[in-house]
Amino acid sequence: MKLANALTYSHTLLAATVERGDYVIDATVGNGHDTEFLSQLVGPKGHVLGFDVQVAAINSATTRLKDDGITNTELILAGHENVTQYLPANQTVGGAIFNLGYLPGADKDVITQGETTLAAINGMLPHLKKNGLIVLVVYYGHPGGQDEVNQLLNFAQALPQKAYHVLQYQFINQVNQPPYIIAIQKR
Repeated sequence: MKLANALTYSHTLLAATVERGDYVIDATVGNGHDTEFLSQLVGPKGHVLGFDVQVAAINSATTRLKDDGITNTELILAGHENVTQYLPANQTVGGAIFNLGYLPGADKDVITQGETTLAAINGMLPHLKKNGLIVLVVYYGHPGGQDEVNQLLNFAQALPQKAYHVLQYQFINQVNQPPYIIAIQKR
């Protein structure tokens, strides 16, 4: 067995927990790769709610999804911290994914921020179904990245053990600050 990189392992975790028909969230749509993956997991009766602050990202993802005939998604041009404005009040969430940092190939000054990421997580936690999972793929090798990491780790470590399982998955002997995962599962 070969150990999976962070992005591959994030998909493994979600595939093991998200069910057909679930309502899921792609908190950082980017080019739509995770949106498409989530769409396949939940199937035609499920729903993917996606967020991004960049018009180019939403446009790219929209094209990808349209070209692949995917119709069970809703993409929102807004920050993920606004999730509660778009999430129906009584809606349960089977899973969510964040790819933190910046969109490769785009403006490297547009990065995720700890405050907005925590606001999004706090907005999602009450909606998570039992065993539902929030997966954060943490890219932090850029200016501001370590600040976000510090906030996330402080938050995640303080979550009550009786209510949540929290996992950190990280390669510790690789150069260039490889991405890692923080996964939060509702008990």
